[in-house]
Amino acid sequence: MASVHESLYFNPMMTNGVVHANVFGIKDWVTPYKISVLALLYDMTASKTTLPERRRLNKLILPLQQGPDLTLGQFLKTVEECCPQTAYAVKQRLQEMADGELKDMEYFFSTLPTPFTAFDSEAYKTSVVGLFMRHMLLAYNKLSFSQVYKLYKSLQLYYHSHYAKPADRRVSLPALVADDSDMDLTSTEDTVGDRIDREELDTPLHESELRNDNTPSSGPLSQKQAEYFLARQAYLLKNDENKALKPAALQEELNNMLKFNPDFAEAHYLNYLNSMRVQDIFLSAHCLLHYFDRLILSGNEGKSNGDEGYGRSLRYAALNLEAIRIAQESNDHVCLQHCLSWLYTLEQMKGSDSTVLTEDSVKMAAHFCLPYLASLGIQSLVQQGATQGKTAHKLMDALKDTDILHWKHSLSELIEISLAQTTSIWRMYGKSTMALQQAQLLLNMSSLEQVNFGVQQNNTEAFAVALCHLAELHAEQGLYCAVSDILQHLKEQFPPHSQHAKLWMLCDLKIQFDRHMNEGKYHLAEPLVTAISALNKTEGLYRKAQVLKALNRSTEAYSVLQRLQVHCERTKCTEVVIRVMLSTAELHWESCGFSTALPLLLQALALARQHHLQSLASETILHLAFTQLMLGVPEHALSVLHEAIEPVLAHGSVMDKGRALLLTARCQMAVAGFRPNGQGQADFHLAGLAVDTLNEAAGYFSKLNCKERLRDVHYLQALLHRSLGQTSHCHKSAMLFRLLDQELQSPAPPVSMRL
Repeated sequence: MASVHESLYFNPMMTNGVVHANVFGIKDWVTPYKISVLALLYDMTASKTTLPERRRLNKLILPLQQGPDLTLGQFLKTVEECCPQTAYAVKQRLQEMADGELKDMEYFFSTLPTPFTAFDSEAYKTSVVGLFMRHMLLAYNKLSFSQVYKLYKSLQLYYHSHYAKPADRRVSLPALVADDSDMDLTSTEDTVGDRIDREELDTPLHESELRNDNTPSSGPLSQKQAEYFLARQAYLLKNDENKALKPAALQEELNNMLKFNPDFAEAHYLNYLNSMRVQDIFLSAHCLLHYFDRLILSGNEGKSNGDEGYGRSLRYAALNLEAIRIAQESNDHVCLQHCLSWLYTLEQMKGSDSTVLTEDSVKMAAHFCLPYLASLGIQSLVQQGATQGKTAHKLMDALKDTDILHWKHSLSELIEISLAQTTSIWRMYGKSTMALQQAQLLLNMSSLEQVNFGVQQNNTEAFAVALCHLAELHAEQGLYCAVSDILQHLKEQFPPHSQHAKLWMLCDLKIQFDRHMNEGKYHLAEPLVTAISALNKTEGLYRKAQVLKALNRSTEAYSVLQRLQVHCERTKCTEVVIRVMLSTAELHWESCGFSTALPLLLQALALARQHHLQSLASETILHLAFTQLMLGVPEHALSVLHEAIEPVLAHGSVMDKGRALLLTARCQMAVAGFRPNGQGQADFHLAGLAVDTLNEAAGYFSKLNCKERLRDVHYLQALLHRSLGQTSHCHKSAMLFRLLDQELQSPAPPVSMRL
């Protein structure tokens, strides 16, 4: 007779003929589904199958045993995918029992070849299959006649409900809500009083739905099924979040589990992971507390966790709550190193200089032989060094040393982080070719970790960062079809509810914004500023200033830029500070304050060179050359341009290349004698070079559909061709200019007022 305590954890339910054990029922039981699995094992032994089919069936056995009960249709479909012949044999065997009599089911169990009764059985006694068959036979042999009859009737319903109409199935289900304890290994005949108590406590929940990899298991689960479900979902959250249940569905499933067993520690931990997916910090901390409380109370602290398991759990719980005191008292150096790692990470997040803390952490981690923490600290130092202006070769040498450590200890996660970090560093330094190479290396790298369940090992933050860099690099070259494919893959691999979705969302918005700005569609770019600001306030402010400047709202743009510069100088965001200085200089150009812009540009150039930001340094040189051109010294401007043109053409974006060539052509025209006042002798050699340069610039602007810039190019081409006496070319350029001017329907800004 079941005890009162056990009855509190008993809530039997039959759905579609499947008699389910209650959540976390530790005992084994017999269900029609388990009979189907036994029939499969029977026919696998009796029938002849090919070697590939046998392998597929062998791989299928464990999920069928450990997973939730399936309907007959799902079960037969799963088996049929592996071996149609075996699926047909199983169906025939179940039909013989369901359409026959009770003695047919008795005969099936009596003739079932097991490793305990048949010498020629393929299963070992201690194997998974052998133990499963033994448990099922023991459970069946302990059933009384009335219990066997109930099992037979449920088997009939299980089989016939597969072929019944939906309406008939719904009508027949309430009549067959069975008491699952009848199938228990240790249960005996129930007394009337016990049965009445159970009927008061146990009521059916709801009809089972289709159970596949991405649908929650509706209704109670056994202990093994619950553990299998939790292990699978936790694994998918780590390795392929897109294949795990959606946050809301997983939360509902966990709530159902915890309703039956509030002390199930693993369910609380999965609840913590699920809450972190949606950035619910309060609920995450709440679930983590519950997990450690239940872990200690349940006595799951094994010797494998180290000595003093109770105290060790307390110390690591305290670590997650950032309380170092207990670890210090217990002299747990490993825990203290983790705490120190979190401490310097938090300092970095606050914008403080944590270099000393990080260096101490690396030294102590190396002393206590903690390669993961040591490598993580070095990577943090490299990141800080990049923002502080360290030279590239020093940073790459440090990363090379950590990579040796990663491969030695098979630290796959840190290898991915290292490659993503290298990609970001090369991008920051303006070496787009090297950044592209590192991103491709990461995306084509095979994981060192064992991957199961058919997951893809590319859902980590490192892969998201690399793909975002790849999308931006393609966008810079005007390859928007490739960008669309990359972003589509990112959206599929990192759904909006996932924790790394923010990366591709910001990347997508920035690409759209830059594209609209290049095409002169400022009315489409302006609404994107709000969305960008929601994800990154700094980027949002910078792009707001760009839009305001493009709309000739110079006063508002200047105010935004000043606020942004103060903020970035305080947070030591050097890249944005330089970009703000360049934008401020452009505002001075609009009021013909070219001499006023020079100190800003020289300061920006000094910062860019100090921090080895080649891309920004080249852009600053372009601004300086333009300023010199406007101040009437085109020879100096052309000389300065020669310093910047090579890195721009090698690593710059299509827009940067077009702007650089357009500026070069204008300098060549000015040096050749094509001045607004008409003085000086024209140099036809330089004029010819200017024509070629403008043609090349037009090609770059066409790739981006940058019509405003193309209008400027055609205007200058018409002037050159007329001066050179090339009438037909002049008319062609003038016609193209006229068509673009009519299409844009906006007055062309003076060519001399923008870069």
